[in-house]
Amino acid sequence: MAAESPRRVLIVGAGFGGLTAARALARARVEVTLVDQHSHHLFQPLLYQLACGGLSPSECASPIRGALQRSPNVRVLMAGATGLDAQARVVILDRGERLPYDSLIVACGAETSYFGHDEWGRHTFGLKTLSDAVALRNRIYGAFEEAERAADVGERERWLTFVVVGGGPTGVELAGQLAIISRHTMKGYYRSCEPRQARVILLDAGSRPVAAFSERLSDKVSGYLGELGVKVHEGARVTTIDAHGVRFELDGSEQRIDARTVVWGAGVQAAGFTGVVAEATGAERDRAGRLGVGPENALAGHPEISVIGDAASLEGPGGRPLPGLATVAIQQARHVARGIRAGAPGARGAFRYLDKGALAVVGRGKAVCEFRGHDLSGRAAFFMYLTVHMYYLSGGGPGHRLKVLIDWISARTGNPQDQVIDGTLASIEAPPTRATA
Repeated sequence: MAAESPRRVLIVGAGFGGLTAARALARARVEVTLVDQHSHHLFQPLLYQLACGGLSPSECASPIRGALQRSPNVRVLMAGATGLDAQARVVILDRGERLPYDSLIVACGAETSYFGHDEWGRHTFGLKTLSDAVALRNRIYGAFEEAERAADVGERERWLTFVVVGGGPTGVELAGQLAIISRHTMKGYYRSCEPRQARVILLDAGSRPVAAFSERLSDKVSGYLGELGVKVHEGARVTTIDAHGVRFELDGSEQRIDARTVVWGAGVQAAGFTGVVAEATGAERDRAGRLGVGPENALAGHPEISVIGDAASLEGPGGRPLPGLATVAIQQARHVARGIRAGAPGARGAFRYLDKGALAVVGRGKAVCEFRGHDLSGRAAFFMYLTVHMYYLSGGGPGHRLKVLIDWISARTGNPQDQVIDGTLASIEAPPTRATA
């Protein structure tokens, strides 16, 4: 009698959730295919450091195949998933290949959302991909070079004005690091322009930055940003972004900031494959494009289709959707993988999220941390931030975590004048034309 063929598990997306699921299924009696448009796994929490020159691309991204080279039952395909036949249980790739599955894990993550104003993307810099971070790095350092060359005072001021839209952790971390670059890192570098005169402005539509944290920690963040020289506008609703600046409403009046560098960190939406899944299965999506799932992270009527991470909308305690955090995606991936290893099409039993808290770093050696009702701020929170992120950092060869840790600490607490990472300034190109006149 012929042996029964291993079940086929297809994972779309190699972010925190997808890669964790593939690792958790390694050496199980299943055939795993992991599909992603990129050949690397991206550690997104470090992107702002790459954008600001504190780390190199290789320290933020690692080869997917390297992470799974000891998983003989896992196959990796660099491809885009463009179609789904839910009845036939087949995913269609960008070149027309048809991949059958017995279990499908949708872990396609999120992408930048401009809230219906996609044209703003031509004049702003996002921070979701490796190329986003490199382009922003080139713009930041290129802006100082343009300011040095500018003959007109007004044009110099525009090049020395950096606007960050969005008061979440990404916006706060980036604004703080931009202030450090202008006031410390670039000190004494130029003759015609003075980097310390650069303006860093954070526009937050909410009533306080990092609103997911307690009010006390939000106040701490505002204080840290103020110490760095960042101007924070709370309740600022952006209405227009063009090649020369930002227009926004604040306290009932419309204001404008002339700036040549605008960074968008205000919103994300589930990646496009979630729309394909919704059309094929009839699943509902929320305003952010996330697929509604049941307690087992499966789509209604399709127990073989599990959705995890930023692609999923699952109610947590209090009826609010679980946050888009790496820890959520990782825990969901392990939960689904356990069920598949046990022979189920997806997870067995309801998913229960263990809240491991939230962290954000602001400035030189300062951070805020919230864990199960307990607040922590200052250097103690900063070193907790380092510890947590180093724990989850994957990829690289021997000593990879140590190298990243040394570079990171140097960039945050050392002598800023000595913190020019190899190749950072040497790779600066002319500012991208998509965000200029």
